[in-house]
Amino acid sequence: MILLPIYKKTELYQVNPTKIIALGLNYRDHIAESNSINVRGFTQEIPIEPILFAKTPNCLLEPEEPIVLPQFLHDYGFDDIRTDYEAELAFIIKDRCKNIPKEKALDYIFGFTCVNDVSQRNIQRMDKSGWLRAKSLDTFGPIGPRVVLTNDIGNVRNLSIECRLNGTTVQKSNTKNMIFSIEETLSFVSKNFTLMPGDIVITGTPSGVGPLKHGDVVEVEIEKIGILRNPVIEETFV
Repeated sequence: MILLPIYKKTELYQVNPTKIIALGLNYRDHIAESNSINVRGFTQEIPIEPILFAKTPNCLLEPEEPIVLPQFLHDYGFDDIRTDYEAELAFIIKDRCKNIPKEKALDYIFGFTCVNDVSQRNIQRMDKSGWLRAKSLDTFGPIGPRVVLTNDIGNVRNLSIECRLNGTTVQKSNTKNMIFSIEETLSFVSKNFTLMPGDIVITGTPSGVGPLKHGDVVEVEIEKIGILRNPVIEETFV
């Protein structure tokens, strides 16, 4: 069970989504680095509607807990095993909703937090069924460090977002650079799926994604929310 503090509140928020919906290719500068990532479905075309994929709830990980690089990846004989960090803003659904107009979208959002959309690139390239497995491995969804309620976040279209790897800034952008805004995203997602209280929507990453290795420490920082920090370890068996 993951419990996160709520900004300005004494109670804790229990993270317990029925589903996690994520956006791919929602920052133009991330699209521009598609050649270096080289995964199925990742092109330099600007999408005309949000590109959605799912992460399963088992991937969720609390702050300070280790991201675990699975041992089974070595069984494939990949020349280079690459698992990437991706700093992202996420929002949590407040009420059951379907077919929400953009103008009312923020009324259905409980609050905002940081997510590291950890992505296993080799599997993402290999799996014919898409990105699900590569995005949903255990510990591949760090979340936190707190939830900021919609009324307290201010302008969600102008929040700085940054990722640091071992203290060095590797991603730096602003939510104003999203192709699809928070309101547009929720409206589109709710046309496709009925969203339930606690469901999580992850809004895409800017450029600068890169590989993680054993011993790394990765931090996602979003203005007004805080720093989500996680170490990285290789899975070992006793």
